[in-house]
Amino acid sequence: MSKPLRIAVAGLGTVGAGTLRLLQDNAGTIAARAGRALQVTAVSARDRGRDRGLDLSGVQWFDDPVALARDAEADVVVELIGGSEDPAKLLVETALRAGRHVVTANKALLAHHGTALAGLAEGVGRTLGYEAAVAGGIPIIKGLREGLAGNRISRVYGVLNGTCNYILTQMAGELEGAGNPQAGQNFETVLAEAQRLGYAEADPSFDVDGIDTAHKLAILTAVAFGCEVDFGSVYVEGIRNVSALDVAYADELGYRIKLLGLAQLVDGAVEQRVHPCMVAKELPIASVAGVFNAVVADGDFVDTVMYEGRGAGSGPTASAVVADLIDIARGTILPVFGIPAANLARLPSLPMGEHLCPYYLRLLVRDEPGVIADVAAALRDESISMESMIQRGRAEGEGEAVPVIIMTHETQEAQIQRALARIAELEAVVEQPRLIRIVDL
Repeated sequence: MSKPLRIAVAGLGTVGAGTLRLLQDNAGTIAARAGRALQVTAVSARDRGRDRGLDLSGVQWFDDPVALARDAEADVVVELIGGSEDPAKLLVETALRAGRHVVTANKALLAHHGTALAGLAEGVGRTLGYEAAVAGGIPIIKGLREGLAGNRISRVYGVLNGTCNYILTQMAGELEGAGNPQAGQNFETVLAEAQRLGYAEADPSFDVDGIDTAHKLAILTAVAFGCEVDFGSVYVEGIRNVSALDVAYADELGYRIKLLGLAQLVDGAVEQRVHPCMVAKELPIASVAGVFNAVVADGDFVDTVMYEGRGAGSGPTASAVVADLIDIARGTILPVFGIPAANLARLPSLPMGEHLCPYYLRLLVRDEPGVIADVAAALRDESISMESMIQRGRAEGEGEAVPVIIMTHETQEAQIQRALARIAELEAVVEQPRLIRIVDL
């Protein structure tokens, strides 16, 4: 065999420690597949004295991760410290300029600086591997960049955040019988349970507000369409406003609610959006449950393919990190986003206001004469056609609030938003109207 591939790891948290365990436990299998041994020679972490259950004897320790990138005796630097700016950004840049390959799980860094970092890596003839940055253990970057390389991809979408998918799955799973729209746990209750189980952070904003999904979608978009990474053009909406009532009505109407990241080409422009979606129950992605992720790609020759698996955690993410390391050990160097960075297209972005789809609207209105007529007038004036409306029963007391569910035919986002703004101003509407887009997949 050739001499070992020397690896320096910056960050010994969940993924870093998992990567070291995988390299140790499966060393023989990895060496056979890589054609040489993979050897960790240096590490960096905040707390040198913490017991991580790892044997780090004989491994060079750096308190400064940037110094590790510059000075470690290593062929590859693995960046697992996170964050879109320094020190992670400086670490990656330093490692590449020092002639080292880089493997990272940092989706925020790539979403904000991916195009520039790809240019730097390719300029020095080094690999920038990032399989672990999107969908954990699912080999979706390899799938798009290599397995589907012969296809023109027209659309890529998926469940990209396990925390949100767990919350929405639990909200749906707690329903206690069809036809009872009041059953089910609310968002706050399930979020608290997810935090207790370790599926959600103490501050869950990045997950539940859709930012994590948007980071991953921006990366997938670049790989799928051969364009520059453009995180700033991603429309982002999280799941905080999805209620148990919405989940129950969706079930009754034949849908599941999923937080999806969707990117597609529309007349030469790129549409990138993250938001809760109503997905028909019979579609495969509607059955992706719990903390699992799934990614679907539409290609002109392959048609539709779907990848599903665990999207986070020590083992799955470490698996993706090591897959990139094995490629490097084999001498495989590919353009970061599938085509040379200098050739990445700068495609126009389709404004969210031009998006077309049917909509689910939930209103809470006082039960009094004329309310529905006023709502219908607001929709009529924006040329929005109603497909159906649900209002069951009457309020117990005069003027008390009742939910009204409206399903529209396909309409433009800008029109529905103008209509909702007008509806929100009606005196009989007692809370902000809620909207969920119905997707045709």
